Amino acid sequence: MMDLLLEAWVSASIEKTRTAWTLGRGKPWRPGEKLKLLFAGYNGTRNMGSDARVEEMLRQIRHILGAENVEFSVMTQNFKFSEGYFEGTRQVHLPDIFPPFLSDEVPRHHGVVACEGSMFKSKFANALTTMMIGSLGIAAAENKLSVGYGAEAGHMDPLIRKMCGRFCKDSLIITRNEESRTLLRELGVPTELGTDTAWTFEPHPAEYGQKTLRHVGWDGTTPVLVVCPINPFEWPVKASVAKFVAHGVAGAYKDSHYRSVYFHHSGPAADRAYQHYLTSIANAVDAFRKRRKVFVILVATERLDARPASRISEKLGGVPVLTSEEYSIYELVSVLRACHMMASSRYHGIVTSMPALVPSAGITMDERIRNLMRERGHEDLLMNVDDADLEPKLSAALEKLATDGERIADGIARTVVRNLKVMARMGVYFEEEVQRRYSEFPTRTGERNWEDYLPPMSQGLLSLAEAYG
Repeated sequence: MMDLLLEAWVSASIEKTRTAWTLGRGKPWRPGEKLKLLFAGYNGTRNMGSDARVEEMLRQIRHILGAENVEFSVMTQNFKFSEGYFEGTRQVHLPDIFPPFLSDEVPRHHGVVACEGSMFKSKFANALTTMMIGSLGIAAAENKLSVGYGAEAGHMDPLIRKMCGRFCKDSLIITRNEESRTLLRELGVPTELGTDTAWTFEPHPAEYGQKTLRHVGWDGTTPVLVVCPINPFEWPVKASVAKFVAHGVAGAYKDSHYRSVYFHHSGPAADRAYQHYLTSIANAVDAFRKRRKVFVILVATERLDARPASRISEKLGGVPVLTSEEYSIYELVSVLRACHMMASSRYHGIVTSMPALVPSAGITMDERIRNLMRERGHEDLLMNVDDADLEPKLSAALEKLATDGERIADGIARTVVRNLKVMARMGVYFEEEVQRRYSEFPTRTGERNWEDYLPPMSQGLLSLAEAYG
């Protein structure tokens, strides 16, 4: 019922904004003003992937439009957790009960860029998708820039699906894959094909990652296997006033409480599936390290992942656990790139390690890692979180990472460069959409290469682009 209330509340807010705009209220962009854009996303939760992709989004769009021409704001759920991120960008607090915030904050800007990768899905939380639709819909209701950047669409509950088709039909959604584009086109939502934006992310130098690994016990020579687990069975998160009251009064639902009125999916079936997932990974990794000399670490790229990482670590006798709460995105990605093999259920664990050509296998709960592995040509390195035979599949995949690293790295390199070019094309689409909305906005002149639509890249990426371009 709480989700339905949020959905109705946001829908009413969009319609109210549309009516007010029609009556002459609101402030459009005028030539000579800086273009004020609000970046709406899932930031300030110490989710490495969300923060890294938004960091690059801000860098890319500021580079394309010109820092002197723009003024950016980004949503955060916790200023402490996003401190030191998003240089040159104002951070605004996104409250758990967000409809009043959207009605107040979105009209202060000349447009919205929706940042969340899982933008249109009921898999994780209808509330999050409702917030994305609300941000885009309120901006579009005022005839302002309304762009979803690097988005994915999957299964949506009927009311969310209806909201998406109704309120995003005047937005432009640049998707991460063709499957998402097809789904949105069926709803009448304008789309272009893009990719994720974390490809250009540059962490601390390699020396930092190597130093951190030595600090937790690495000898400097043994190959490092990093595992990035999740709890895939605690989703979706749903709002529940009844659970919130019971939690507050009697301490009920303690294990499944996310925050505020939001609670994770839970129950005996979820617990059994989760235990199978943890045990399968631990057993496969344990067997692998008995066959081969390898140093194992667990990395939680999202705060919530510290729990499954700790559980697997215990099963393996206490191997090191590094978490996003302890390490910044610049530090954690440096560690991932210093490793030699990876098994990950986190999409951005894989993506951010790929520019260093770290061979990786994916244990997926949805289409994100599946689509990426297919693009790489590495479907033999793909598993599902609920596979009955997850343990032997992962054992086989780990052996391939150890013995077939050169072939895997070649596929990774080609995929990185291909996605850099697609990310550049996203910049072209964005620039064209700004011109469509605001024809008098100043844009760059003269001929440009595809690299000119990307933020400044590291020497490593430039070398990959030259070798595989």
